[in-house]
Amino acid sequence: TDDDTFSNVFCENSKKLINVHLFALAVKYYSLSHLGVCTPLKELLKALGGDNQGSTGIKTDEFMNNKKSHEVQVMSELVDKIANYCGIKQVIDIGSGKGYLSSFLSMQYNLKVYGIDSSNTNTNGAHERNRKLKKHWRAYQSRARANPKSQRLEKANDSPVQNEIKFKAVNERTLNNSCLQSQDQRTTQDLVPSCVFTEVTTSETSKQTEIDLVAQAQCNESELSEEAIAILNVLPADAVEIFSSSQCDSEELCEEEKAQRKMASIKAKASKSSESNLYFPLTSYITAETELGDIITDLEDSIMVGLHTCGDLAANTLRIFTAKPEIKAVCSVGCCYHLLSEQYENQEDCTEEVWGFPMCQYLKDKGWCCGRNARMSACLALERIAVGQMLPTQSLFYRAVLQVIIEEIYGVTKSERHVGKIFSKSSSFLDYVRKSLKKLELDDSKLPDSCIMDYYEKYKHRMNELEAFNMLKVVLAPCIEVLILLDRLCYLKEQDNIAWSGLVKLFDPVKSPRCYAVIALKK
Repeated sequence: TDDDTFSNVFCENSKKLINVHLFALAVKYYSLSHLGVCTPLKELLKALGGDNQGSTGIKTDEFMNNKKSHEVQVMSELVDKIANYCGIKQVIDIGSGKGYLSSFLSMQYNLKVYGIDSSNTNTNGAHERNRKLKKHWRAYQSRARANPKSQRLEKANDSPVQNEIKFKAVNERTLNNSCLQSQDQRTTQDLVPSCVFTEVTTSETSKQTEIDLVAQAQCNESELSEEAIAILNVLPADAVEIFSSSQCDSEELCEEEKAQRKMASIKAKASKSSESNLYFPLTSYITAETELGDIITDLEDSIMVGLHTCGDLAANTLRIFTAKPEIKAVCSVGCCYHLLSEQYENQEDCTEEVWGFPMCQYLKDKGWCCGRNARMSACLALERIAVGQMLPTQSLFYRAVLQVIIEEIYGVTKSERHVGKIFSKSSSFLDYVRKSLKKLELDDSKLPDSCIMDYYEKYKHRMNELEAFNMLKVVLAPCIEVLILLDRLCYLKEQDNIAWSGLVKLFDPVKSPRCYAVIALKK
């Protein structure tokens, strides 16, 4: 199949769509799944190595909705793998919102997380939510320990100190033999890898070293009480309450272990005055020029993450990653494509120097522009429609007729104000129009009810036509999203300091339509 196959989708003269079936085939042909440019999540996790046994059974749906729980569990596991691979413990969560991902990363994976959000309300809410979550965290773990599977996992987990030793011993082998292919081994034309993973071969010596380390770790753990191990494996040391004599028999501990427990107690006491010293919600507006050192006083080698970073924030996250030497890796899932700024959309208003689209030099050279309508379409969820979650046809019809009214009656073609979610609060089309006009600050007194209803009657027979048009937009949505995502990936491919970069489908698109992550590791 090539481009000529789809040359008859539109009429050459009128540019109208004349072959819907061919249109659908063309859209599928240019989708991410068909292009083969994504790296499978399983292959990425395998390449990153480490413990593949997953989390200890704590269920995030205890304190999150189904969608957020799915996103946080999948993304946090990947972020932890990347952090271990890079040998870093600090995470910067850009656009952290209510702090769900940040809290889980800090408590479940013992990572030091800075959550940065522009909304002070979100930051304060995240801080309070984290305090409550931490308070109940041990209760969640107690329930998880009742599961036999989680008990087996507890025995396999190493302590943080032993993990560090194990990492240092094994990391050299991982880096030398990893199937994360170096970016500078590819030609500049080969911007998008179809798959960059191969099987990792481990030498017998390295295997034996790892086995010995695991055996040593298990031997050390056997000296501790089962309950102490279970808690320490999940909670960071400074989040653990001071052990009483009933929880841990001091006579069974060697002097080194006693010293470690004493240090953990000191840390626990020091943390009493603050809600958490592993997750820090911060308020700051992030741009491409943001100096992270001004926000984070103890900035060190970090991984930067973003779960559904809105509009330009996703693009700026990648720019900060490439510019700041402290940021060793990035995992970014964007959203709200309609809010992206475009360099070539309104050229008469070109006052900005940094734009959300395009990012890569290839599209810049072509002066590529999507436009707001296309970006709005990119936000639609084809997979949800495919499983029966239909479009809100009536509300879309109301909005379309309202557009005609404000253009013909008020002469307004563009406004900085937005109607918002008026439909759900309206009892009828008449009520919808009145409320919308008030929100747009347009005088509705000169518009009688009969005139409003005349517009409704005039266009109601075209509701099916509108639905068909919107379905075509839904079908086209993945193609526009592909363009935006490949632009970001190609931007990373153009950088000299990137060891590997790729697109990864992280989430179930029915649960979370914006499911693709842009991931990169520096040399």
